[in-house]
Amino acid sequence: MVEAAKRGRAAPLVRRGEADERAQASVELLAGVPALVLAGIVAFQLLAVGYASTLAGDAAEAGAMAIAAGRAPAPAVRGALPGWARDRVELQQSAGALTVRLRPPSPLGAIADRLAVSSSAWVRPPHESGGTPPPGGDVDPHGG
Repeated sequence: MVEAAKRGRAAPLVRRGEADERAQASVELLAGVPALVLAGIVAFQLLAVGYASTLAGDAAEAGAMAIAAGRAPAPAVRGALPGWARDRVELQQSAGALTVRLRPPSPLGAIADRLAVSSSAWVRPPHESGGTPPPGGDVDPHGG
C-alpha cells in the first residue's frame, strides 16, 4: 500500500471479496423486507379476526339482553360495538335467537368478507300475555 501511495494511486478501501459480501447482504435485505411486511400483515389480520370475534360475542349478548327486556336488539347490538364496527355488522333474529355477523378490518375487502365471524345468543322473550309467567319463570325452587 505504501508503494501505491508513493506512485499517486490510492489504495483500495474495500477488497473484492468484501464488496461481494456487502452486495449479497443488500440483496438479502431487499428480499427479506417484503417477507417481513407480509408476516406483519398476516399477524395484524389474525389479531383483527380475534378481536372481531370477541366484539361479536359481546354484541350478541347485548342484543339478547335487549330482547329479554322487551326492546329491539339492533340498537343494543350497535351500541355494544366500537364506531368502526357499526358499519360492518349484520344482525339476524328469529324468535329468541340472535346472530351477529361481523367483518373484521382488513386491507382487502374480499379478505374481510371471507374472514367474517359470527356469534349467536338465545334468550326467552318476555311473556307477552301479561298473565302467568313463562315456564320456569318465577318458580320457587324450594316449593314454597
